[in-house]
Amino acid sequence: MKVIWLGHGSFRIETEAQVLLVDPWLTGNPVLPEESHEAAIAGATHILLTHVHFDHVVDVLPLAKRLGVPVVGQYDLMGLWAETEGVETVGFNKGGTVDLNGVKVSMVPASHSSTFSTPEGLRTGGSEVGFMIRAEGKTVYLSGDTDIMADMDWMGDYYKPDVGILSAGGHFTMDMKATAYAAKRYFNFKTVIPCHYKSFPILEQSAQELIEGLPGVEVIEPEVMKAIEL
Repeated sequence: MKVIWLGHGSFRIETEAQVLLVDPWLTGNPVLPEESHEAAIAGATHILLTHVHFDHVVDVLPLAKRLGVPVVGQYDLMGLWAETEGVETVGFNKGGTVDLNGVKVSMVPASHSSTFSTPEGLRTGGSEVGFMIRAEGKTVYLSGDTDIMADMDWMGDYYKPDVGILSAGGHFTMDMKATAYAAKRYFNFKTVIPCHYKSFPILEQSAQELIEGLPGVEVIEPEVMKAIEL
């Protein structure tokens, strides 16, 4: 399995002959060079969406149409898009699991918000979620944008993820200290990859506090477009 950070909360995950784009943000992404855009999306088989804030959703529909791949996300929004946008979707909800050609993806709660602006005002696009991704004998918890939450207790106990891809930049999500606390209290990770940081000055720029807070856990600070082998 290869995990490739596209900056901010966006990832490319290559596993079981599938290429999953998670919240792919190309347009305006301050840390993903334009010359890397094509390599970032090449061979994609599915797009996973955690919520509809612009820095997660702005490129989802254009990419789904251009690449001819399904969008995987919350049932309500996926149903709307299938009817109105002419894209293939896989809609499910929290507690559900879908099989993406051998890669099993379970939808789990997150604690954030999921709104977007329209000429008529603010609208809600479902609710914010995370994913448990199971492939190649590994379980990866991709938190999406979230704070610490009590649901992490049962999620860690039930799914037993060994890899955590965790929002950790602060201001909009957990910061490094809070992420270390959540990882230590609720999970037994072998590997932790922080995200949703470095992309803006308002966010944390270093994972050092996370590294120091998780002795015995491999904390990997991702580099944009550089594969992490799991």
